[in-house]
Amino acid sequence: MSSETTSNPNGGESVPSGKPERLYKVAFDLPEETAERARASAERLWTRKTSTQFEVQVRNTPFCVKGISFGDVARVRADRERREFVFERFVSEAGHSTVRIIIKDSDVRDPIDAMLRDFGCSWEIDVSGHLWAIDVPPHVDYSSMKVALLRAADEGQIGIEEGALARAHRERGGSPETDR
Repeated sequence: MSSETTSNPNGGESVPSGKPERLYKVAFDLPEETAERARASAERLWTRKTSTQFEVQVRNTPFCVKGISFGDVARVRADRERREFVFERFVSEAGHSTVRIIIKDSDVRDPIDAMLRDFGCSWEIDVSGHLWAIDVPPHVDYSSMKVALLRAADEGQIGIEEGALARAHRERGGSPETDR
C-alpha cells in the first residue's frame, strides 16, 4: 500500500438533471495507531461542495476514518503546504452509519454480499478483497443487521468495526462507544 489510501465514490443518492456529481478529494488525517495499520497517514475521501464555504458532504464510505459516514457534512481547510483540502471538524450527520468488516473465511463472501443486499446497504471493498466498508442507510434496521454480522463474527468468519453510527442506529441497537 502507498502512503495514502483512497476510497472510490459509492452509489447512494441520485443527482438531479442527470449531471454527474463534481467530486473533490479531502484528506482525513489518521491517528497514529490507525495510520500504522493502514500504512497511510491520511485517507482521502470523495466529497462535494455544499452551499457553505469550506463545508463538504462526504460521498463515499471510509475504510479507516472513524466518526464519518456517507452523506455527512464536514468542515475543511486549505493546507497550502500539502496542496490539498484537509478535514477540520465534523459538522452534521446524514443518518448513515459506517460499519467495516474483515473477511476471515472466503466462503462467507457470497452470504455476506446477499445479506447486505437484503438490508439495502452498499459497500466498497479494498484492493485485498478482505476489508469491506459498508454504508448503512438511515432506513436500515441496524439492530437486525448487527445480529446477523455478530453471528458471522462469533463463527470466526468475519471481524467487525463500527466506524460511525448515526444517532438513530445507536438508539436502535448500536454501540454507544462509536458516537461521533
